[in-house]
Amino acid sequence: MATDYAIIAGGCFWCTEAVFQSLKGVLSVESGYTGGASAHPTYEQVCSGTTGHAEAIRIGFDPQLISYDDLLDVSFATHDPTQLNRQGNDIGTQYRSAIFPLNASQQRSAEQAIERAQQDHAQPIVTTIEAFTEWYPAEEYHQNYWDRVGENNGFCMAVIPPKLQKLRKKFADRVKD
Repeated sequence: MATDYAIIAGGCFWCTEAVFQSLKGVLSVESGYTGGASAHPTYEQVCSGTTGHAEAIRIGFDPQLISYDDLLDVSFATHDPTQLNRQGNDIGTQYRSAIFPLNASQQRSAEQAIERAQQDHAQPIVTTIEAFTEWYPAEEYHQNYWDRVGENNGFCMAVIPPKLQKLRKKFADRVKD
């Protein structure tokens, strides 16, 4: 079984992580930082908005079970790609909607996914396609956040269940049992 990787940013990584962990064919989801200039940033540094990094997730997936295109379509369906540098109450460039292609094929797929997503939105899609430079895993306490403590966090309870509901409604055949 081959593992491919996708790197996507769509707001708080706790919230996007929870969505993608629910998909068949997804083997791993790691929260982290990418797209900035500072080496080895911390959560506090990224949250300051001064590093240029986005909170993102790195998805390990089996391309025989789920495609990169499917992952992008799920991303567009479960966050608001028309909000510039924010998702809901999370405001700043660290919460931007972005795709970080790892090769030319993913670059083409990202461009096509934005075109598909635009058909479903009246407002312009502001998701950026950014050159991938470096991946920095987030601190351990951010990993698997929803599964570990999310239901005890008011922010997570307000944001994640609606995302999961959108996922189940639009992609029921892709959700793990």
